[in-house]
Amino acid sequence: MNKVAVIAILVENYDSVERVNALLHDFRDYIVGRLGIPYKTRNVSVISVVLDATAEIINSLSGKLGMIDGVSAKVLQTK
Repeated sequence: MNKVAVIAILVENYDSVERVNALLHDFRDYIVGRLGIPYKTRNVSVISVVLDATAEIINSLSGKLGMIDGVSAKVLQTK
């Protein structure tokens, strides 16, 4: 059963941005929307991604994001 989820992503290593975007592209069929904010003053990019997917897919994406150097990801999802 699909859930609606938001993944909050913080990218603190600019060299990792390309890997994050490639991963989001791989999961594009489940992405409802995405908002990215480059916060240059703090040298961090803040990305929120809304998904409609199974818990397994949501957790897979979040886990893969978290394994990228300088990237943190947290999930909030419907019950």
